[in-house]
Amino acid sequence: MHTIRDAAIIFRDEAAAVAQKRMGLLIGLVQPFVYMALFGPLLVKMLPEDGPAAWQVYIPGLLVQLGLFATGYAGFGLIPDVRSGYLERLRVTPASRLGLLLGRVLWDVLALLVQSVVIVLIALLFGLRAPFGGIVAAIALMMLVGISLAFLSYALAMKLTSEWLFAPVLNGIALPLMLLSGILLPLTYAPGWLQAIGDANPLRYAVDAMRDFFAGDYASHHVVVGVAVVLGLMLVSAVGGTRVFAKYNA
Repeated sequence: MHTIRDAAIIFRDEAAAVAQKRMGLLIGLVQPFVYMALFGPLLVKMLPEDGPAAWQVYIPGLLVQLGLFATGYAGFGLIPDVRSGYLERLRVTPASRLGLLLGRVLWDVLALLVQSVVIVLIALLFGLRAPFGGIVAAIALMMLVGISLAFLSYALAMKLTSEWLFAPVLNGIALPLMLLSGILLPLTYAPGWLQAIGDANPLRYAVDAMRDFFAGDYASHHVVVGVAVVLGLMLVSAVGGTRVFAKYNA
């Protein structure tokens, strides 16, 4: 209860700057929408599936891309608090270390949820057809991925504490993760050596599971493995991020 209370306080503080957060939501939608509007129709023509099925392949990957760049860059917001000393003042209070991070993470995931719903609604206009339950399950899995990425992003921000370092390091990590997750095209189309490298990427399993959810297959091998990998990633990220936060010395 102590952790939940502290997380709620931080969540409320994050939500207080509502105008700034609303602009961040809109900016976060721009890149996925551009991919959907300009690249999506080309992909539909390339894939052997028909139009609606092709969108079932493409949109889950686009949602993971959204989560990668929305929650993956969450650490940017922590760096000014570190530099100003605000974070250090919070850490010397009896507040739960997990709660201090969890409040920020929950706000980031709420923003990701809003963006994901908007993307799916727009995709329906482009031709996406998927069962409602599958869409809900895929978005729920995406939220778990978002939690993991947000914790990792905050841990990285605590280690670097500089936007000039954070941006290039994160870009260097995010781009290979995106390309090796089958976001744009399934890795089944890739050569064997590239698939082998992609097997080490946890986001690949999330994408595969979400595609099966969109196809209405709720108990496939991809779903079981994907859910297990994402839950493991979330646990490791939460524990690792909290430890980095607790041990940080300004």
